[in-house]
Amino acid sequence: MRPVFADPKTDFVFKRIFGNETHKDVLVALLNGLLELDEAHRIVEVDLIEAEQRPAVSELKRSIVDVKCLDAEGTIYVVEMRVLNVEGFEKRVVYNVAQAYTSQLGAGYQYPRLNDVIGVTICDFELWSAAEGHNVPMLSRWRMQEQHLGARGLPQLQFVFLELPKYDVKGEPQSIVEKWAYFFREANHLAMIPSALSQPPFRAALEAARTAGFTEEEWNAYLRAGMALQDERGALTVAHREGHREGRREGMRIAIEALCDVLGIELTAGRRAELAAQPEAELERLLAALRAERRWP
Repeated sequence: MRPVFADPKTDFVFKRIFGNETHKDVLVALLNGLLELDEAHRIVEVDLIEAEQRPAVSELKRSIVDVKCLDAEGTIYVVEMRVLNVEGFEKRVVYNVAQAYTSQLGAGYQYPRLNDVIGVTICDFELWSAAEGHNVPMLSRWRMQEQHLGARGLPQLQFVFLELPKYDVKGEPQSIVEKWAYFFREANHLAMIPSALSQPPFRAALEAARTAGFTEEEWNAYLRAGMALQDERGALTVAHREGHREGRREGMRIAIEALCDVLGIELTAGRRAELAAQPEAELERLLAALRAERRWP
């Protein structure tokens, strides 16, 4: 049985809503809301980048959608949805924005005419976790700053992040930013359009995600996108588990070498080779034996 609304965080649905000529007004509203632009600087025009124009870099193959958005000053905005936090994520974001900036030269621009670029990234994970000592709000904006006196400058590249897990509003969302975060987090769990999302542009975004309007081909494409995401999430879980196991094994090997040094036990080339070849369980047994017998077993 189909849910009422599809998950807007998936590749297929995000593109259906925000990468579609039909819903440009929804994309513009999303950006104006997340960028908190005043009336004089609101985005008034949007140019969608064709797929073949996007960077042909393997690390970027899971970018959801890139768009060019021109505000009153001609600034370019690049927006992206990311569900999984992969290694090198922040570097990839910086690369994507920098590529959008430098690629303007290929269009015949001269340096003085290069437009500023702002990257807008919606993350379904905490990029800066409070548990790790970071004090970064759900919606954060980043630009270069002089380190001695704090003056801001070099605005050519800027970054905006919306970290969905940091949404902690009790009751209905009130601000525009809260409503967008609520939309991305909860859309696929809704059975009807809630009052908080009953006005444009949120209603239009939900209508675009309404599964009753999907053709059979579109529904199957949505299912495939979801399965691809689950496959990638599973692969990352396995890699993390393997990395943890290897890290634990390496930690025990180092502990054995340190204990041998303290006990004056010579680690011959043969013993070192033996250590390198042992599985985790055997290393654990060897470490316990060294601690108990204080000699090489």
